[in-house]
Amino acid sequence: MFFVLVLLSFTLLIGDGASRPRNVDVGAIFSLGTLHGDVTSVAMKAAEDDVNSDPSFLGGSKLRIMTYDAKRNGFLTIMGALQFMETDAVAIIGPQTSIMAHVLSHLANELNVPMLSFTALDPSLSPLQFPFFVQTAPSDLFLMRAIAEMISYYGWSDVIALYNDDDNSRNGITALGDELEGRRCKISYKAVLPLDVVITSPREIIDELVKIQRMESRVIIVNTFPKTGVMIFEEAQKLGMMEKGYVWIATPWLTSLLDSVIPLSPKIAESIRGVLALRSHTPNSRKKRDFVARWNKLSNGTIGLNVYGLYAYDSVWIIARAVKTLLDSGANISFSTDPKLTSMTRGGSLNLGALSIFDQGSQLRDYIVNTKMSGLTGPIQFLPDRSMIRPAYDILNMVGEGVRQIGYWSNHSGLSIIPPESLYNKPSNRSSSNQHLNNVTWPGGTSETPRGWVFPNNGRRLRIGVPDRASFKDFVSRVDGSNKVHGYAIDVFEAAVKLISYPVPHEFILFGDGHKNPNFNEFVNNVTTGVFDAVVGDIAIVTRRTRIVDFTQPYIESGLVVVAPVTKLNDTPWAFLCPFTPPMWAVTAAFFLIVGSVIWILEHRTNDEFRGPPRKQIVTILWFSFSTMFFSHRENTVSTLGRMVLLIWLFVVLIITSSYTASLTSILTVQQLNSPIKGVDTLISSNGRVGFQIGSYAENYMIDELNIARSRLVPLGSPKEYATALQNGTVAAIVDERPYVDLFLSEFCGFAIRGQEFTRSGWGFAFPRDSPLAVDMSTAILGLSETGQLQKIHDKWLSKSNCSNLNGSESVEDSEQLKLRSFWGLFLVCGIACFIALFIYFFKIVRDFCRHNKPEEEAATVPSPESSRSKTLLTFLAYFDEKEEESKRRLKRKRIDDHSVRPSRPL
Repeated sequence: MFFVLVLLSFTLLIGDGASRPRNVDVGAIFSLGTLHGDVTSVAMKAAEDDVNSDPSFLGGSKLRIMTYDAKRNGFLTIMGALQFMETDAVAIIGPQTSIMAHVLSHLANELNVPMLSFTALDPSLSPLQFPFFVQTAPSDLFLMRAIAEMISYYGWSDVIALYNDDDNSRNGITALGDELEGRRCKISYKAVLPLDVVITSPREIIDELVKIQRMESRVIIVNTFPKTGVMIFEEAQKLGMMEKGYVWIATPWLTSLLDSVIPLSPKIAESIRGVLALRSHTPNSRKKRDFVARWNKLSNGTIGLNVYGLYAYDSVWIIARAVKTLLDSGANISFSTDPKLTSMTRGGSLNLGALSIFDQGSQLRDYIVNTKMSGLTGPIQFLPDRSMIRPAYDILNMVGEGVRQIGYWSNHSGLSIIPPESLYNKPSNRSSSNQHLNNVTWPGGTSETPRGWVFPNNGRRLRIGVPDRASFKDFVSRVDGSNKVHGYAIDVFEAAVKLISYPVPHEFILFGDGHKNPNFNEFVNNVTTGVFDAVVGDIAIVTRRTRIVDFTQPYIESGLVVVAPVTKLNDTPWAFLCPFTPPMWAVTAAFFLIVGSVIWILEHRTNDEFRGPPRKQIVTILWFSFSTMFFSHRENTVSTLGRMVLLIWLFVVLIITSSYTASLTSILTVQQLNSPIKGVDTLISSNGRVGFQIGSYAENYMIDELNIARSRLVPLGSPKEYATALQNGTVAAIVDERPYVDLFLSEFCGFAIRGQEFTRSGWGFAFPRDSPLAVDMSTAILGLSETGQLQKIHDKWLSKSNCSNLNGSESVEDSEQLKLRSFWGLFLVCGIACFIALFIYFFKIVRDFCRHNKPEEEAATVPSPESSRSKTLLTFLAYFDEKEEESKRRLKRKRIDDHSVRPSRPL
């Protein structure tokens, strides 16, 4: 049995070894003699040797990399792919360009041959469309995302893209445009160059650079190939485009050139000084360091190692590991004919039937995309969408004859100055405060971040639209029928322009006919259509307009207010009565009488001042109550209960008196106005007609927001029409912006603002969306405000008045009058004190009455109940009116008399 088992095992081993191919062929299509082609051919040969150095890795099979030189020719590239598919290659590394990747991926789909590329990184090469095409380096989608975040980080809004007219460059720039749009940035111009292979002279490059030189944006993205890129920077330097103010960002073609061509010629080094460039980030590892140390020997010192060499090495190992998994699973490597291709070859000269389908192609592709390994480029793993895990880039600055790293970008954490691998274990934080890069040396040797734009050098001045107003010409108006303009808004604009550190050539273009105010919505809309480069004037910053243009910082505060006719209330000899409302006067007077009456009740029987004839006692009540306000010592002449009532009443009187004094002072020093319109609420609830300025946004606001019927609105064109309409009752009130109303009230009297501003906004200057000039103008306006120059311009044009100031005043009923509801608590306290004092007093007097006036036991007759109650009431009133000392003397005499008539005890 032992012998049989050994024999069986030996037989199985021999059979398994026989099923494995001697060589596993992998094709590689690159253009030798190019930068990428030479580096990758050396790296792939090194990977092939490393895989085959361990015969047991593939179970006795050898990996064979067959390289085909496409000579930068598309037709030869196709021929090379067909040749590999005819010779039963299990996979193809390449092609080198995205143009050919799009073409050959259709062949790969048909024949089930996996195709891997680390140079054709076009974002449009979708795995859904091309399931057998695998990108083994990060897609250019992430490269463009990194560039977009750099542009946003530095605050630039417009860029120019300079690229070759091929799939990889074109689709990469399309992806950049999408990324910029999400950050409120844009590509303002796309400079398209011919294919890299057909450019033989710099003529086409010079033509595009001259166009760019005349444009506004100074941020230029160069997405091309090393040959074209070097020519671009050499010609840009000759044109003076590598000086201060320019920003150049190069995609990884430049860093590949720097890494591979050592040393770099002084001419090229000088032409790229100040440029920013990106390079795929590969973490530092022992495996990578060992390979770098081997490179000179591998390449014989003919070319330097760049990042594409690292990806080429890893791509070979990805295929080798997938083939190992396939063979270890027991699968055979086999090919079969394609019936569709066989039928096409009948009767024809093309031998398409020689192309065979890789039977295990789908299985091998799945093993490839499920690869998990650690390579020279770091951890290698594919996400479900086939993108590489953890895409990241180094950001480099060209300085002197070398480079300086200023930071990193990763899809996990964005821009940082520490390596991405140290951040992967932390939560992703893409907030703007967490984005950092080190200082940059920009073109021209400056360390100051360029503004990123200038006024285009095409001889055209900025066309600044100005409203040709028919009213309120202090804000902006035409000068004596000429095309010149002046006014408050114009002076603010010119003063702000002087604070900007660069010249702003401009001319003012009038909008409107001058006979009526223009529609400001149409005025602002002309910025979006390109009629004006900006608009200046009394332009309210409202939501509808901010959706289509960018406004500067407001140079004056504004908001809608209500203005109506008013009458003065304090021009009367009875103004001293105004601080209290009639109910307040009535309650105060009543409490004087109540408190006086309570004191009389409490003091009548014990205090001589509260006795005597009724007229005298009434006078005493009034005098004592009112004199408490001025002679607080009078409380010392009354009883304890009276003193308590007087102290509380004195407290109430002091508070009311101080409030009265303050209110009266305000009334006599500030004009108090009266009007049936108290503010926007009463205006809405009334049925009166409302005026508004022609061209103002107030009309739409009242209709849309306040729900005021359009039939109630009356358009008015000038301050004089305002005054006439208000005086003759055509309108009950006018709704307009505060600056207009202030100017109107400074000239026409008898009107005032009613209530408060019910909207908050301001006036600003409008520019196209994302205009950098809007930002600089906002900064300049803030500077004018801080230095006081803005106020001086305001005083020059708007500080004039022919009327006493009525603005902001309210009617006396609404502001200064003291209402009863403000003091009812004080009166309640005083009333409770009076009630308690009376209750205690009456309890005491009733008790004494019952004690001192017992019915005589000796009464000869018993009176009827009615007469008894009447007699008791009269007796009580007489006792109440009697002075307390007399009651006590009478009680004392009665006790003596009772004692003297009491019979003696019998002996």
